[in-house]
Amino acid sequence: MDINKIYEGIKSRINPENILRNESMKNHTSFKIGGPVDIMILPKTIEDIAFSVNYCRDNNIKYLIIGNGSNLLVSDKGIRGVVIKIADNFSDVIIQDTQVKSQAGVLLSRLAKLIMNKSLEGFEFASGIPGTLGGAVAMNAGAYGGEMKDIVTGASILDNNGKVIYLSREELKLGYRKSIIQEKNYTVLEVDMELKPGDFEKIKSIIDDLTKRRTTKQPLHLPSAGSTFKRPKGYYAGKLIEDSGLKGVRIGDAQVSDMHCGFVVNIGNATFEEVYDLIKLVQKVVMDKFGVKLETEVKIIGEK
Repeated sequence: MDINKIYEGIKSRINPENILRNESMKNHTSFKIGGPVDIMILPKTIEDIAFSVNYCRDNNIKYLIIGNGSNLLVSDKGIRGVVIKIADNFSDVIIQDTQVKSQAGVLLSRLAKLIMNKSLEGFEFASGIPGTLGGAVAMNAGAYGGEMKDIVTGASILDNNGKVIYLSREELKLGYRKSIIQEKNYTVLEVDMELKPGDFEKIKSIIDDLTKRRTTKQPLHLPSAGSTFKRPKGYYAGKLIEDSGLKGVRIGDAQVSDMHCGFVVNIGNATFEEVYDLIKLVQKVVMDKFGVKLETEVKIIGEK
């Protein structure tokens, strides 16, 4: 793979200011872990995204699309190929009456404030979820009784043929932490949502309450990828881990949080291997003790 040739090909259509070479992924993940990626693209338009994806596909170049990197554990060896980061550069929001149209790169925390300031209710649950709207729709993110499927009416996506198409809520097949976006490896571009008129003070009160609950119960002061494991049917991952005697267990600077056992956190300069080994240890102990298989919610990426 000739990185210089790939760079020149991408530069023919993408502003060089939005192309990074040998960029450290620890600067783009909430875990603050990860080695260099050969090329990172920061697209500003749908055309930029479509070109980047199609260029990689047409030239058999490995590529990865990320948002804010809030659910990624990236190898210290880095990523070969191209990372397309859909985030701040692609985050415009339009709110008209009760309808919201937003580009996929907007942070959920920012979007929640914009919606609150319009006195619209229904998005409060998402106010403290880390990451971008595109990632939230792809995994049907949810918290405190709400899910993206409750408010999303449709989305523009880039399909596997490199074409922009529109999918209705039904066509998105939003289920528990899954969607057709994940199933088909589509890319979310823009999202339409329908909310309800509400009272500003009430909405703000709910968001403040949820923020307090998160900050007092979750280790948000430390780098992590949020909940490390999916909730196993009939159980809570954090309780299984705590009941297995793993609270506070460390491998190097990777630790099972002593604040919330569902989180593996970086308490200093944790390496990929330390976090990866700790995840495997937790999975083994919980399986041995309770016979429950913990599946990771965090996505593990790059050369091991």
